[in-house]
Amino acid sequence: MINTLEKPILEVSDLVTSFPIKGGMLKRKIGEIQAVSKVNFNILPGETLGLVGESGCGKSTVARTIVGLEKSTSGHIFFEGHDLTKITHSEMRVLRKDIQLIFQDPFASLHPKMTVKELIQEPWETHPDVVDKKDWEKEVIKLMELVGLNPDSRHNYPHQFSGGQCQRICIARALALRPKLIICDEAVSALDVSIQAQILNLLQDLQKDLGLAYLFISHDLSVVRHICDRIAVMYLGKIIETGDSNEIFETPSHPYTQALLSAVPISEPWNVIKREELILEGDIPSPANPPPGCRFCTRCWKAQEICKVEEPELIIRDGDHLSACHFAEVNKGIIPEFRETVKK
Repeated sequence: MINTLEKPILEVSDLVTSFPIKGGMLKRKIGEIQAVSKVNFNILPGETLGLVGESGCGKSTVARTIVGLEKSTSGHIFFEGHDLTKITHSEMRVLRKDIQLIFQDPFASLHPKMTVKELIQEPWETHPDVVDKKDWEKEVIKLMELVGLNPDSRHNYPHQFSGGQCQRICIARALALRPKLIICDEAVSALDVSIQAQILNLLQDLQKDLGLAYLFISHDLSVVRHICDRIAVMYLGKIIETGDSNEIFETPSHPYTQALLSAVPISEPWNVIKREELILEGDIPSPANPPPGCRFCTRCWKAQEICKVEEPELIIRDGDHLSACHFAEVNKGIIPEFRETVKK
């Protein structure tokens, strides 16, 4: 049970991350791409926040900026009261063990010439205060058992494991430093559906046992529905809707969220009330030259003149449900599978 009165473990405030566009013979800066544009969210201890949106919307850039792999242009990232955008490299090195990242491709994340034992032990060489060297072997065995791997295979190499097993190795390595926050960047998208379910269940069990907080990044809304407490929807670098997972799925208010949810596959569609399918027309605008008003107005069926000139604010629609749309309304006809009684 999440205590909403607790102070957030992570607070992202007005975060901007930009990349220069260079051109000409001298490769001078001729513009910039604002991959993340004034993003705000927080995560409570023991909570899972889902960050969703189409490819290229800035989700992974948010993750990489939080862990220091990208440098923020402006804004603040507070982790347990420490502003990660202001601290020194040595201070960040100390805090980094508390924030771990699990990547999309488990095979690319593991050095092919290192055994599982060496891969899990490697973080302790950088942070020797976490586990005494004499206990490394015992801790490796414990971590492998924790993620559902046979400790007898600790001397094997990554190519000797399946994709799901390699992702379990990545999870064990992330847990080696006893983090408080784990960022899962498309952590199950490269796996088979049956294996995805196993990894998601493992992540939930670990959260329950260890009190972990997750930032779960995904484009798969079915996966997000399964694991997340709250959801933030991104479009072209901005968060355009946030709320409780059930609220987002049952009563989406932003047209973009409604369109995303209308495309979610339905199990047993022959037993479900027919739903409206919303098809987005046109292409995503260039992040180097976004529309001046609402960034979604070029593809939105509700767009009017105000949308082209005035950017909507992310404001409260109902309780903790926020939406950035001039004409936002609760839509109760998008996803009947999640709400209505199945016709027998």
